[in-house]
Amino acid sequence: MKIAVNTRFLLAGRLEGIGKFTFETLRRMVANHPEHEFYFFFDRPFDKQFIFGPNVKPIVLSPPARHPFLFYIWFEWSVSRALKKIKPDVFLSTDGLTTLCTKVPRVTVMHDLAFEHYPQDLGFIVRKYLQHYTPKFAKASERIVAVSEFTKQDLVKTYGVPARKIDVVYNDASDNFQPATEEEQKTTKQKFSHGKPFFIFVGALHPRKNLVNLYKAFDKFKRQSRCEAKLLIVGRKAWKAGEISDTFKQLEFQEDVICTGRVSDEDLRLLYGSALANVYVPTLEGFGIPIVEAQKCACPVITSNVSSMPEVAGDAALLVDPFNINEIAGAMQDIWKDHGLRISLAYLGRKNLQRFSWDKSAEKLSESLSKAVQSASKPN
Repeated sequence: MKIAVNTRFLLAGRLEGIGKFTFETLRRMVANHPEHEFYFFFDRPFDKQFIFGPNVKPIVLSPPARHPFLFYIWFEWSVSRALKKIKPDVFLSTDGLTTLCTKVPRVTVMHDLAFEHYPQDLGFIVRKYLQHYTPKFAKASERIVAVSEFTKQDLVKTYGVPARKIDVVYNDASDNFQPATEEEQKTTKQKFSHGKPFFIFVGALHPRKNLVNLYKAFDKFKRQSRCEAKLLIVGRKAWKAGEISDTFKQLEFQEDVICTGRVSDEDLRLLYGSALANVYVPTLEGFGIPIVEAQKCACPVITSNVSSMPEVAGDAALLVDPFNINEIAGAMQDIWKDHGLRISLAYLGRKNLQRFSWDKSAEKLSESLSKAVQSASKPN
């Protein structure tokens, strides 16, 4: 097959959820299917590490698409023209967006519909673009890939997408995530938390990640326990982070919250592997890769009891109501006081990982592409 792919989220040193899914599945598909030709569509100069094999042809399409007006131009003009020229068998887009101006069968990966459920968390123009076009993208796509059963059911309920049209393809965590040794844990604490034990949050500082309630819960936990534990916030600032910043400034234990910004993959492994627990309590997630990353590093997990997170965490996490500060603080207290609980959650987390595999995910994604081509070739 000739496969064209939207790879605009393959950004060196800046892979987040969509980028990680794109990177891990594509590099396996390219290696496992040398008989296929891949055309990678970038929206800016690309890093050569993302050209995974001799069967990949990179193409840079202008303009860089990081704004709704530019989304429209890039997908409806640049991508559609490239598809007309290349004439691929299928177009794969891994970021929830696609082009409406093509007859090429489309497979679109949809991670979540957070903009429908929490529209206030996005800027007006971005929100309107997504709300207007995503139902159209879903209808125009020959097949949709959802990253969890939760997202699949959300697509069915919110947009009326037929369930038979949706394939579930899970995320996983990268292979470099492994438990830290005792010596590594000691060194990591000296480097990041002044030698003190710490909880960790990993993700963009975005309203949906629920940092406001996490901060308040940490303050409550500190007042109750009077312990020396720190809270490390690992991630970049994102849209509309004003309330997060305002809450931080009002914390009683502000000096015990350490914002590291983005860190290297190796430092992230060490941070997970050295933490008391990963406290990851968003209000909505399509999957929640930090849950699996933490479990790979034998790090206990506290996560939300809503959307996809119970599905992903299985029975290997403390589930809390993300809107209930007392519950979040109580779970942190349980982790702090109970060493046996930490060991048990780490053990269950490692067992839970057997459900996830990038190799399986890549093959399932490849099967979705084949289904789309076969379905499009059938007479109506």
